[in-house]
Amino acid sequence: MSSAPTDTHKTFLADLARLVGPSHLLTDPAKTQRYRKGFRSGQGEALAVVFPGTLLELWRVLNACVDADKIILMQAANTGLTEGSTPNGNDYDREIVIISTLRLDKLHLLDKGEQVLAWPGTTLYSLEKALKPLGREPHSVIGSSCIGASVIGGICNNSGGSLVQRGPAYTEMSLFAQIDADGKLKLVNHLGIDLGSTPEQILSRLDDERISDSDVLHDGRHAHDHDYVTRVRDVDADTPARYNADPDRLFESSGCAGKLAVFAVRLDTFPAEKRQQVFYIGTNQPQVLTEIRRHILAEFQHLPVAGEYMHRDIYDIAEKYGKDTFLMIDKLGTDKMPFFFTMKGRTDAMLEKVSLFKPHFTDRFMQKLGHVFPAHLPERMKTWRDKYEHHLLLKMAGDGIEEAQRWLTEYFQQAEGISSPVRRRKAARRSPSLCRRRRGNPLSGGACRRSRRYSGAGYRPAP
Repeated sequence: MSSAPTDTHKTFLADLARLVGPSHLLTDPAKTQRYRKGFRSGQGEALAVVFPGTLLELWRVLNACVDADKIILMQAANTGLTEGSTPNGNDYDREIVIISTLRLDKLHLLDKGEQVLAWPGTTLYSLEKALKPLGREPHSVIGSSCIGASVIGGICNNSGGSLVQRGPAYTEMSLFAQIDADGKLKLVNHLGIDLGSTPEQILSRLDDERISDSDVLHDGRHAHDHDYVTRVRDVDADTPARYNADPDRLFESSGCAGKLAVFAVRLDTFPAEKRQQVFYIGTNQPQVLTEIRRHILAEFQHLPVAGEYMHRDIYDIAEKYGKDTFLMIDKLGTDKMPFFFTMKGRTDAMLEKVSLFKPHFTDRFMQKLGHVFPAHLPERMKTWRDKYEHHLLLKMAGDGIEEAQRWLTEYFQQAEGISSPVRRRKAARRSPSLCRRRRGNPLSGGACRRSRRYSGAGYRPAP
């Protein structure tokens, strides 16, 4: 159906403009396109895109949409890969309003940084940056951090694919809106923070960050998946340690997948490990990786921080099509990436209206430009790629580094193997989970962060 504004929509759109200001309401399809088109796939029509600037404005916009019987689609950075961040097709029974949370990018640290309150637009990158001076880090330190992925988006989808120690993003403390049995919008405060009794009181206090230590309750509810380590160590269980829509990980905002409008979440933060190292393992026998996975999860005292599997084909794809992203991160740093991806979205939206340009022009152009630069991966990595079909990047921290080194050395002495250090920074940046976000995982998923180097152990069956 057409989402172009008609006379029946004008009153509703005027109400939205009054609530957030005309400059924060988009109705022109040309201007809304980048919000209606998914990061990878999926697109559709929308009546409007609205940008509330406070939580109270968000509450009022939601009420207006509910009263007008519109479909509400909450969107943060639009980095999702499952078409859940945008309309998908044009066959909906009602008009869609996209509520962008990009202006709601505040956060508030609790208990000297041991916990955090994240707003709808808080990004993983901004949270990581705020915690770094305190020697702490968020639950999720993943590849999508560099393209502006939101904290609450991760909670709503139980994300965090690389994390063996911490598991999926999860909390039992959040502030959210839902439609009750009478069709009315209801605000539910389960943050464990005394903020008042009415939506206006609660949201105004959060907007103004009027939160004192005495308001914060500690009542035993969890702000991360506290028992994931037990599940992931049970390598003989009949069910996987994690899977989509796991009912044990669905709790109000956690795993709600857009069925609730989430205003804030309360999450644990974690001490940042100063020593980290990634072991780069290659083999032509998948069973080797199965043996490594089972032994490490069941027997190691120190679990890996993260693990990522790559097939040789994925290596080739990442080397060719991820070179431009690697060069940008290497030369400009990760803090510039959200800006560049925003500019990319705007440029693509403009160029798609010009028949001269092919779809995804900016991707094609940047990839071709990347080929002008010298090879960005060390020769030893290319040799490793030629020699081994299957690759595992295993990230360890603290005393787990020595534990992994000892066991891997002993394990590969049983076969004909080699061990060779390579530059960790370049190896990690060509990892497909970093920014390109292609992932697979014999352990739990994929993403790596900075450390000084990789150590590798190669395997092939003895003759």
